[in-house]
Amino acid sequence: MVVLHTLSDFVERDFVDSNLSPNYYYQGCSPESGELLKLPRTSMAEAIAYGLMQYLAKNDLYNREGKMYGILLVELPTGEQRVLKAFSGLLNGYGIFDGWVPPIPGRSQVALEEARTLAQLDAIKQELITLKQLTERQQYEMLLREFEQQLQQMSDRHRYCKHQRQEKRQLLSEKLQGGATALDGFPGLKQVAWFPSGQTSEETLTGEALTIALEQLDAESRLHGIERRQLKRQQNEVLEPLKQLITTTDERMRELKQQRKVLSQQLQAQMHAAYSLTNFSGQSLSLQQLTPFGMPTGTGDCCAPKLLHYAATHGLKPLAMAEFWWGASSMNQNKVPGEFYRACVERCQPLMGFLLSGLKSNLPHRKGEILSPSHARGVIPIYEDEWLIAVNKPPGLLSVPGRYSDRQDSVVSRLRHLLPNGIAAVHRLDQETSGILLLARDRQTHRQLSRQFQQRQIYKVYEAVVSGSVTNAQGVIELPLWGDPQNRPYQQVDWQRGKPSLTHFRVIGKEGNYTRVEFMPFTGRTHQLRVHAANSQGLGVTILGDRLYGCDAVANRLHLHARELSFEHPQSGQTLHLRTETPF
Repeated sequence: MVVLHTLSDFVERDFVDSNLSPNYYYQGCSPESGELLKLPRTSMAEAIAYGLMQYLAKNDLYNREGKMYGILLVELPTGEQRVLKAFSGLLNGYGIFDGWVPPIPGRSQVALEEARTLAQLDAIKQELITLKQLTERQQYEMLLREFEQQLQQMSDRHRYCKHQRQEKRQLLSEKLQGGATALDGFPGLKQVAWFPSGQTSEETLTGEALTIALEQLDAESRLHGIERRQLKRQQNEVLEPLKQLITTTDERMRELKQQRKVLSQQLQAQMHAAYSLTNFSGQSLSLQQLTPFGMPTGTGDCCAPKLLHYAATHGLKPLAMAEFWWGASSMNQNKVPGEFYRACVERCQPLMGFLLSGLKSNLPHRKGEILSPSHARGVIPIYEDEWLIAVNKPPGLLSVPGRYSDRQDSVVSRLRHLLPNGIAAVHRLDQETSGILLLARDRQTHRQLSRQFQQRQIYKVYEAVVSGSVTNAQGVIELPLWGDPQNRPYQQVDWQRGKPSLTHFRVIGKEGNYTRVEFMPFTGRTHQLRVHAANSQGLGVTILGDRLYGCDAVANRLHLHARELSFEHPQSGQTLHLRTETPF
């Protein structure tokens, strides 16, 4: 099967890449050295991709479904340049096509299990569609609306009659006290005029007649009650069987969705254990080893991992890569046919550092992009056992990798591949905040510690220096915080939309125009301490170095440090109290 293609298959022979500045970099930190590795998307790569688009446009096979396609410009050991091309996932249900890079090895190992599981998932899907289209749902909704309309009309009529009865009762009450006016509108009673002597112009209204009149009003009220109960009973008789059927159907749908979730997770785990990726250092690891805390379905099936794995296992040097969307427009994913896209955040980007490892890049690096081994080891553990690790995070370093390729350097990425089973942060500290960060070494520990954070069982102490004087020696700040989606990561106090946020504080020292404060947050909202300090309803003074919230004093860093952390060890059950020295 031919997989390597000549440049002339995609571009004119005399094409010259005149733009020496790449339009995008696929990049990631090497797990071994910490070096930031890059693979560019050049104008040449884009020209090759456009040539591939022209080929795809001529064949209906590639237009039936939308998906990502990619090309990789490689150099052979002889120095010649060739092109690899790949598509993400399956193409019309198949993974192998002549001329295309094959799937990463491992899928064949679980092919039978995959086929069986996919058949089960499809059967579940079809049953869910049938249950969702249950005709009794529409029937129930239609009848319910009709009964509600009848009840509303009846209620309006009863309310009017009740008002009339109240007026008539009031009028009768006045007659019993010797009134002298006509009685109108009483069923079964004559029009009667009263006189002081007790005589009427027609006949005398006796006490018995008054009793009958009142009983008639009460009877009308009872009849209305009976009428309402009868309609409600009729409603229940008609709707209850439908409601029970819908309830049973909904329960079945919940069961099916849970079955689907379990089956998908099982298949994903099997595939992640079977899929093995190789980098340019010759190192091979399964997806399960690379992502021990799980990855989305489809990880390893994208274009970039396919192309880089194939190049690494066939001694090909990658020069440039480009990925684009082709086929039907994707409204859910907001993809446009013919446009170039970055490495996908959820599936590809977390693997990029490993996949590119072994490449020797001669591209210039900006300050801070080279992470030496000693720099990677600069994330110093203050506590470590077989279940968890606590480190003293330096300021300026992310707790976890960001969404985009230029924000991959973090505590987790520096430690993840140094540990045999991976690592995951239990909570986060702001990038500019230093101090204790807790990480778990397995799923169960991560789940147990996360639950302690969620249930407010973790005791946290932060130390800060604020730019100004604090009036109260101690107190509580309770201000709801809300983050405007259009102005992230900025947080603000918002009494309507904000989430409850509570912080205890205590002044522990005065240093000229500055005040040293201990913060004990009860909740853990984004930027909680920074906003509670800066807001006029809180301390009214910003943390030193907090440019985002208005501090204009000269400072070399944000003066906020996570100093202490107390929690129950998930295995021993003993209270673990960790403390670090404040570096400012």
